Amino acid sequence: MRPVIRFIIILTGSIMIGGCSFFQDKDEEILPAELIRFDEQLKIQQIWKTKIGKGSEFLHLSLLPSGDKQRVFLASHDGRIAAFQSKNGEREWDVELETELTSGPSYGSNRVIVVSKNGELICLRDDDGSEVWRVKIKGESIAIPLIRNDSITVLTIDGQLRNFSIFDGSERWMINQDMPSLTLRGASSPIGIGNNAIAGFDNGRLISVNIDSGIVQWESMLSPASGKTDLERLTDIDGVIKSIGQDIYAAGYQSQIASIAAESGQTLWTKELSSNAGVAIDEEMLFAVTDTGDLVGMNRSDGSEVWRKTILLRREVTAPTKFKSTVVVGDFEGYLHFFDHKTGELVSRKRVGKGAISGSPVVIDDYLYVQNESSEMAVFSISEESKSNISDVEITGGT
Repeated sequence: MRPVIRFIIILTGSIMIGGCSFFQDKDEEILPAELIRFDEQLKIQQIWKTKIGKGSEFLHLSLLPSGDKQRVFLASHDGRIAAFQSKNGEREWDVELETELTSGPSYGSNRVIVVSKNGELICLRDDDGSEVWRVKIKGESIAIPLIRNDSITVLTIDGQLRNFSIFDGSERWMINQDMPSLTLRGASSPIGIGNNAIAGFDNGRLISVNIDSGIVQWESMLSPASGKTDLERLTDIDGVIKSIGQDIYAAGYQSQIASIAAESGQTLWTKELSSNAGVAIDEEMLFAVTDTGDLVGMNRSDGSEVWRKTILLRREVTAPTKFKSTVVVGDFEGYLHFFDHKTGELVSRKRVGKGAISGSPVVIDDYLYVQNESSEMAVFSISEESKSNISDVEITGGT
């Protein structure tokens, strides 16, 4: 049940009880934060917008734009994939796969990769969308496949990391992790560093695997499970993992946010922070969204907190995305919120549509691409008149 519906039911029930202040107070505590008024200091321009296929309301799938400065690829839950010219949104091709999709598309090596609901990995040619091959991966996946070293690495929700040849779909290796009896529905997409794939699992472990051989290089426990019940012991790594140089940054649910050395798996530092959304980074800063919707800016070197904004509490905020001088998140009402990356002040807000934004915004070349659960996709840029240093401008509004 969507939170907005649940909130209406709870609120209606409290009114019927007779206006008891106890229930009214409780309702106020669980409602999503209302959007604050603010002085817009950054002009965000919508370049183009499109819609593909039917939406995937309430499913929270990993259907995100992918591409380069020439073309961008989109996929819908009902099995449509299309290619558009990045500069103007002109459609180049559109195909129907006749199966429901749960993640993708991934783009690389002249191929477009998606995963179907019934556990199929599907490979298409990037120039016309024709199908190259389709294979069963023996599990459901809602993680974006990683294309690297002429192969595709896929993480399934039952804790299996599988690698397939990009040429014919033949399986090259498989690694299995023991999963706890209770997990969140979600998955962290693998990332590539050199010849290794880095993947996070629902047991709280982060592993590095050689993509060519399938040999595990190291395992690192982000945070050991604690508590007496299965619910208390949840430590899933379901959010976005990021790396810069030889440093990896990841966060877990009811766990920690950590910096980990890519070559050894050694933990460099940790801070208490619970997140199932994930992180974003730049040269100096690390950005994270907590389970309640706090947006936090931290020093990348030691994890010390620089700023924290609580204006999006309970709005089902996505993982943050660093876009030029801003940090961007989406929410359950389809809004994009742009924050100054140095101060955390809200500088702009745009709405993609009424559909929830459940996947993090994507930066391709100089543009920000956002797809919502209604299968609408919009492309944004920062207006030329706004390209001064927004951190030097005094902002008004709540925190």
